[in-house]
Amino acid sequence: MTKKNQQADLPLQEQPFVSHLLELRDRLLRAVVVVAVFFVILFPFANDIYIWVATPLMVHLPAGTSMIATEVASPFLTPFKLSLVAALFLAMPFILYQLWAFVAPGLYKHEKRLIAPLVASSTVLFYLGMVFAYYVVFPLVFAFLTSAAPEGVTVATDISKYLDFILTLFFAFGLAFEIPIATIILVWMGVTTPDKLAEKRPYIIVGVFLLGMLLTPPDVISQTLLALPMWILFEMGLLFSRGFVRRREQARAVKEEESEANSGTQDPSPGPVAPAPAAATGSDGWHPESEVIPGFDGDPSPAADQPIDPDRFVPLTEEELDAELDIIESEEADEEDEEDEGGEGVDPVEEKLRQVQVLREREDLARARDLLYEVLAQGNDDQIAVARNILQQLDEA
Repeated sequence: MTKKNQQADLPLQEQPFVSHLLELRDRLLRAVVVVAVFFVILFPFANDIYIWVATPLMVHLPAGTSMIATEVASPFLTPFKLSLVAALFLAMPFILYQLWAFVAPGLYKHEKRLIAPLVASSTVLFYLGMVFAYYVVFPLVFAFLTSAAPEGVTVATDISKYLDFILTLFFAFGLAFEIPIATIILVWMGVTTPDKLAEKRPYIIVGVFLLGMLLTPPDVISQTLLALPMWILFEMGLLFSRGFVRRREQARAVKEEESEANSGTQDPSPGPVAPAPAAATGSDGWHPESEVIPGFDGDPSPAADQPIDPDRFVPLTEEELDAELDIIESEEADEEDEEDEGGEGVDPVEEKLRQVQVLREREDLARARDLLYEVLAQGNDDQIAVARNILQQLDEA
């Protein structure tokens, strides 16, 4: 193998495991640096941020009461913790981008087209869940909890306990708003279908209420306010997944129609090897007027000035195709013997490209890939370019 061919084959080789670890380390360091930058910006305003977060509770506290700090370090550590968590939430889009950039080189084009919008929409939905919790859930929950206190009991919430409480709600509602994304991913991976999910709707409704009970504090209001959006978001995910499945089926139908149209026409599809112009039908090239497997020698060839009618083309059965392939192999063996005797042989790489076309017609893609990898290792620049194009077509199919 020449040095030029070895260099051309390098992009198809897997990177060493250590290089993946180094790239992962670099991306994690970038994410940590961005979180640290946000933290440095937010920490001087930590007390103001805490007051803003505590406003939904403070407006419902009885007159003459306020929040308290029962631990010595709570006045410092609680705003510090809130600033760090806020920095993490604000840096989440950049963190998700680093994760996407790390896994994107290993994905196919159709996977990239789907995952990129899913990552962006999941980030937006998480933020929407937090906004819904702050502006809708917190006022209702705190109004109910403060009014439900027994007579003679003064409501004075500890600042650290309150922070843990609201962070739990933020995370629970942000995670609950990811249900449409989870539904679409399950349908995309083939784990389930929209029809099966619709059949299980009663169980899912019961499940979201149970999940709301586990993720929220022990009160009916927060549980209901979490369960109802989860149910609505499930219906939205079901609707989007139906549209996704419909578009995928339409694309598949269009591809099948195109393949049927291509198989019905008699013009040869552009391939890596030009057809032999001298003969109407030959054992070393494509028929100029119909799609005939190289070496096909079954039906008698028409006159050169009389093209084949596409409407009269009848596909071969599997038995007939196997028989004709046996004839091809025997003719190729005879040609190799004659070439060995004559002294001048056919380019073996070109012959492998012809065999790839035959295997693609037979849908034997595994053997076709093996031959294409051999072409990448043995061929010249033009042959390598053709083999890569065919491999890309097989990946996108």
